[in-house]
Amino acid sequence: MNSDELASAKINPSEPLQAKRHSAPETARPLPERLRVWWTAFRYHFVPASFLPAILGGVAAWAHTGILNPWFFFLAVTGVMLNHIALNMTDDYFDYHAAVDRRDEQAKNPYAGGSGTLTSGKIQHRHMRFVFTTFYALTILIGLYLCIVQTWWVLAFGVFGMASSYFYTAPPVRYGYLGFGEISQLINFSFTIGMGAYVLQAVSFSREALVVLLPLGLMMFAMIIINEIPDRQNDAAAGKNTLVVKYGAKNAVWLYVLAMTVAYSLMAFAPLLEFASYWIYPALLTLPWAIRSSVILRKYFHEPSRLIPAHLLTIRIHNLTGILLIAAYLIQGLQNHRDIQPALFSAFILAAFYIPAAFTVFFRNHEKKRRRP
Repeated sequence: MNSDELASAKINPSEPLQAKRHSAPETARPLPERLRVWWTAFRYHFVPASFLPAILGGVAAWAHTGILNPWFFFLAVTGVMLNHIALNMTDDYFDYHAAVDRRDEQAKNPYAGGSGTLTSGKIQHRHMRFVFTTFYALTILIGLYLCIVQTWWVLAFGVFGMASSYFYTAPPVRYGYLGFGEISQLINFSFTIGMGAYVLQAVSFSREALVVLLPLGLMMFAMIIINEIPDRQNDAAAGKNTLVVKYGAKNAVWLYVLAMTVAYSLMAFAPLLEFASYWIYPALLTLPWAIRSSVILRKYFHEPSRLIPAHLLTIRIHNLTGILLIAAYLIQGLQNHRDIQPALFSAFILAAFYIPAAFTVFFRNHEKKRRRP
C-alpha cells in the first residue's frame, strides 16, 4: 500500500469496500476510459455558468463600444473555464477530506454532491490535486498577461474570483461551510466574471451590463440551492452549514423561487426602464421551465431521486438564458453598425465551448440511465 492509499484509508474509514474492490488503478485503465473518468471529474455541464457570463460581458462591450479584441476574449473565456473546472475539483477534494459526499454512488443524484471519482477510487487524491493546481496556475498566468497588456483591473477581478473559488471549501477559510457560499456564487457568476470580461474589452464599467448579468448570477444561486437540497444531511453531518442546512429544505425552496422571480423580473423590466434593449426579451422564453422546476421542487424536495428533472431544468434555464442574452447583444451590436467579424468570432467561441456541455445538458437522459438495473 503506497502513501496515498494510506492517507485515503485514514481519512475515509467509512468508504464501502466494494467501491475499492471494483475500482482498477488509474494506470490500468484504457486511455478512453481514463479520459471519461477525468471528464466526469471536470463536471463540465456546470462550467457554462462561468464562460457564458464571460462571453456575455465581452459581447456587451462590443455592442456598446465596437471594441472586441479576439485574443483577449479567447483568453478570458479560457481562463474562467479553467478556473471553474479547478473549482469543481477543489470542492471534490476538500469535501471528500472533510467526510462530505460519501454516499453510495448508485444512489446519488447525478446533479448533487461531487463527481464521485474520489469516493469510487477512480482518481487518486494526489492526481486530482496536481490537475486542479495546474489549472489554477494556468488561470493565474492568463490573468497576469491580461493585466500587463490591457488593464490592471483584471488583477482585482481575478484575485477576488480565484480566492472565492479556492477558499470555498479549502482551509483555513472554507466560507462555503459558513453559509456564505451561495451569495459568493451569485456575485462571482455575474459581476466578477461578466463585468470583468466587459472591463477587459472596454476598460470601463457599465450599469446596463451589470443589470443584464445579474439574472445569470441569480440563476446560479438557484442552481446551488437546488443542488444542496439532496446533500443537506451529509453536509450537516460534516459541519458544512449551507443555507439549506441552516434554514431547512422548505425555506430553501422559497429561496430558489425568489431567485428565479427576481431574475426574470430584472429581464422583464430592464428594457422598460431603459437599462437594456428590447432584444433581451427572447430570454424570457425560459420562464415556463422555471415555473415547472419550481413546481417539481416544491412537490419533491424531500425525495432527491425525484428532483432530478428540476436539477436538469435549472441548468437548462441558466444556459439557454445566457445564450439568448448573448444573441441579443450580437443583434444589438449589428444594429449599431459594429464590425461583423467580432460577432462571428464570438459566436464561434460560444459554440466551441458550449457544445461539449450541450450533449450532457440537452441530449442525455440521466434519469433513465440511473434507473437501469
